[in-house]
Amino acid sequence: MRRGRRREFAEHGWDEDEVPDPQDRATRDRSVLDRSEREEDPHKRLLAWHRELIALRRTLPDLTDPDLGGVKVAYDEEDRWLVFRRGDLRVAVNLGKEPAVIPLGSNGRDRVLASWEPVDPPAADGVLRVPAESAVVLSDG
Repeated sequence: MRRGRRREFAEHGWDEDEVPDPQDRATRDRSVLDRSEREEDPHKRLLAWHRELIALRRTLPDLTDPDLGGVKVAYDEEDRWLVFRRGDLRVAVNLGKEPAVIPLGSNGRDRVLASWEPVDPPAADGVLRVPAESAVVLSDG
């Protein structure tokens, strides 16, 4: 098993000497989740965020439609943001270390459904201000 695991990881660029030994109990012990972390930040916040997104996915058909043909994407590589639109939903993501000003061309009906950091709906000019390293789910319906 050890040799097989080392070969398998080596195929993905790992140095064979760095592959954890699957037969070593310490490997297993390092891999077990510490469930108490759910009650402490940043884990608690991340778990709440995932639950919020899962709840949206369960209730919004635009997030479950398997047809990707209607997805529209806008991005600014230099400013490190992207927005994808599907039906009445938009997801704006700022991958940058600084706040981003994202032109959405809003119709004035946008509602923030979820956001990693607190954000206001787009301004009257259709511009959304997204904090650094954050994401926002919006509905314009």
